[in-house]
Amino acid sequence: MVAESKSLTGWGRTAPTVASVVAASSAVQLADALQAAGPRGVIPRGLGRSYGDAAQNAGGTVLDMTTLRRVHSVDAGTGLVDTDAGVSLDELMQRTLPFGLWIPVLPGTRQVTVGGAIAADVHGKNHHVHGSFGNHVRSLELLLADGTVQTLTPDGDTAAEFWATVGGMGLTGVILRARIQLAPVETAYFSVDTERTANLDELMIKLAEGDDRHTYSVAWFDSVSRGNSLGRAVITRGRSARVDELPLKLRRAPLASDAPRLGTAPPVFPGGLLNRVSVGAFNELWYRKAPRERRGEIQNITTFFHPLDVIGDWNRIYGPRGFLQYQFVVPFGAEDAVRVAVEAISASGHVSFLNVLKRFGAANPGPLSFPMPGWTLAVDMPVRAGLAELCDELDELVLAAGGRIYLAKDSRVDAATLARMYPRLDEWRKVRDALDPDGVFSSDLQRRLSL
Repeated sequence: MVAESKSLTGWGRTAPTVASVVAASSAVQLADALQAAGPRGVIPRGLGRSYGDAAQNAGGTVLDMTTLRRVHSVDAGTGLVDTDAGVSLDELMQRTLPFGLWIPVLPGTRQVTVGGAIAADVHGKNHHVHGSFGNHVRSLELLLADGTVQTLTPDGDTAAEFWATVGGMGLTGVILRARIQLAPVETAYFSVDTERTANLDELMIKLAEGDDRHTYSVAWFDSVSRGNSLGRAVITRGRSARVDELPLKLRRAPLASDAPRLGTAPPVFPGGLLNRVSVGAFNELWYRKAPRERRGEIQNITTFFHPLDVIGDWNRIYGPRGFLQYQFVVPFGAEDAVRVAVEAISASGHVSFLNVLKRFGAANPGPLSFPMPGWTLAVDMPVRAGLAELCDELDELVLAAGGRIYLAKDSRVDAATLARMYPRLDEWRKVRDALDPDGVFSSDLQRRLSL
């Protein structure tokens, strides 16, 4: 077992802190690291794709889970896969697609570990149909602070502990292993419908009227445009493609995954590269290149789900100060809050070209799980003067609408605001305290939010 002092950040590359990073290769070594933890505690870390400080632990220990990456079994008949928590969704997809099995929930990148996907209860373009990642976990093994391992299931005697761990940001214990229910597919391709909308009002009408007819649905919207073009958008919706829908050249290997990598972003980008002029030009190009309407286009996994995975370390383009992703959800009926938020972002001078709007379905039982029925909006904005004030304004708007922000994306909200957004927080704390009475599991996020 190797320990190394490292400076760590989240994917937003803000607020670096130094911790002792332990690369353990077994559950026994992980338990030893827990026993050796100092007063600043321990937090597990996967591939570091939480945007803020969830997988940082200043002055404490961080457990590198990526060394535990064995897929133990794949049952092609039942669709159940048994996998270590350190396996990435990319690796899991590569292993299971040849069996005609598909990961039921994929976030905006495949470079997330199974453990991270559970701890953040990630969601994808199909939440309105299939819920979030935790909905498809049939059991998990959790290493507790005292070195014992519990098997948790979504129903029965351990349901409370299971759902506190799903969305619990790694603070209930170390997820070692999970059994996940995958979905059958004929191909690794998707039949995709694309259409443009002229403004935010048209976008929300189109999503409300058409999402139920599609497995996957998401919209990119323009956060810079104003007036009658405020929130103009490109909607992409789709479903898994059948073999008979593929072009002949793809039918020879319909389950072959296509995950190209064009390169890696250089380590240094100047601050101010993303400004109203450059982002406005990008948004105009992105909007105009999309067809007004196109039906049934066959797209591969990367094109439809993960275009940003084509470029490694794409987060560097935001410059040396990093960036913040602000994601919130507000319930159906609070559409005015979405409009006011888009207006505020557009008028603020803070720019974002990665802007997403989609609809969530039913929530799961997790007290800290983010999704709930409603509208979710996400924007990526470079860190610069005035951004904190804009986010504070958005917090109040979201709170007034009965919504909340996503912990896996957050890097700046305070404890009092979080408590107002998550009314079941004390319920979660009660379960967490029973699992970890001495507070061994700790992180920068946990201390910032007094979790």
